[in-house]
This record gives sequence, structure tokens and C-alpha cells, in this order.
Amino acid sequence: MQRVVIITGTPGTGKTKVARYIAKKLRADYVDVNEIIKKYKLYSSYDKKLETYIVDPKRLVPVLRAIIKQSKNSIAIDGHLSHYLQKKDADLCIVTKCGIKILEERLRKRGYSRKKIQENLDSERFDVCLVDAAGQGHKIRIVDTTKGIKELNVKRLLS
Repeated sequence: MQRVVIITGTPGTGKTKVARYIAKKLRADYVDVNEIIKKYKLYSSYDKKLETYIVDPKRLVPVLRAIIKQSKNSIAIDGHLSHYLQKKDADLCIVTKCGIKILEERLRKRGYSRKKIQENLDSERFDVCLVDAAGQGHKIRIVDTTKGIKELNVKRLLS
């Protein structure tokens, strides 16, 4: 039986580590939403101030659905826009969270501008991804990655 797990959260909160870990444990395909956006040119422009592509979720969702439909395996979809999939498209939505000080440190190490760091810290403070995912009606599990993911219990998480 195919399982679709989407992993969303503010950039820097550990989505990719969690998604890759879950994909490995489930023997699932790993899908990177950022790679999909670039591959299929699902962006309308690039915002130099925010250092990010401007993506319309209405263009992204059909592509993600097609990827899900084509796969015979379970899938772990990694990306802070993955929660725009509808409830019917995913079995579980994992929202990664991280302490603000640790998140700021991670974003600095990535070389993000002060403005981009502040935008992402605000997004984390206001639980933007969590609120959006809840608005889609997803079954949600929260994973706090502040101290890493060594103790992540995938079986319990997916139950």
C-alpha cells in the first residue's frame, strides 16, 4: 500500500533530514519540492530581495499529484510548500519545528541575508506552515528538530 507523507516547515527547521530519514525507514521515494519547482519551471519570477522563487501553489500541486500517481512506492515529499497538497493527497503531514535561536544559527550558516533570516524567523514564530497545513485539513504530526532527529521514532510518528 502506497503511503504519502509530506514534510513541511520553515526553511532550516530540518525538513530534509526528517524527509530523507522517513524515506529510508519506509523504503519510500524521496521527492524534493524545490527540485520539482526548478525542473518544471513552476515559478513566475525570482525575488532578489527575499532570495527566493515566487511559486504559485496552483501550478505546483498538479505536478506533485502526478508524481504521486506515477509512483508505485510510498513517497516522502520534502518542501515548505508541500502542505498545499490537499488532505486527500497525503496520509500524513509532518511539520518540522525548531527553536528560534538554533534556527537563526542554521540560517546564518547557510549564508542567508539578514532580511531572509528575519522573514524565516517570523514564519517560524507565527507557525505559518503549521497554520497553512491545518487549514488544508491534514493529519498533522509535529517534529521538533532543535536537538536533532536521533530519537525520531518513525513507527510512532506514522501511527
